[in-house]
Amino acid sequence: MAEYPHYLVQHRALFDGTPVTIRPIRQDDSGMEQEFVRHLSDDSRYNRFMGMLRELPPNKLKRFTEIDYDQHMAFIATIAPDGNEIEIGVARYVATEKPGSCEFAIVVDDAWQRTGVAGLLMLALQQAARERGFSTMEGLVLASNRKMLRFCRQLGFRVHREPGEGDTVHVDMQL
Repeated sequence: MAEYPHYLVQHRALFDGTPVTIRPIRQDDSGMEQEFVRHLSDDSRYNRFMGMLRELPPNKLKRFTEIDYDQHMAFIATIAPDGNEIEIGVARYVATEKPGSCEFAIVVDDAWQRTGVAGLLMLALQQAARERGFSTMEGLVLASNRKMLRFCRQLGFRVHREPGEGDTVHVDMQL
């Protein structure tokens, strides 16, 4: 497994000036990741996982936090108002079967939506994907998730339906 990529850690500010750290997830973030998912609203969990999920099963939690940075990436956004990190968003990509393509997923805590967190996460994720040689980023979004579809369009993703996708919409962009 690849060494932790410290060079990808970024210290930024949200729209209101709140300091935020954007960094690759670590294995020891599993408790914070689980708490983050538990704290999401039912709608946010449904939109991210496309199903009702109260918390991450152990195998999924392990897969989300014990990653091989050479194969895929996950960035978390954290704040530390009292010195203890709190996760407020996460974005990840995994390679697809298509050469040069990766699939992304992102979710931001409900209280932190529309603050700039998602944009910072996606910029870091896209840059990391480019550096790893990916040329296309794609994803599936629930057709009912209008906020996410609007966000994808703002970032320059092409939004379209593909045959057999049911209630999901395909988004993709060239990196």
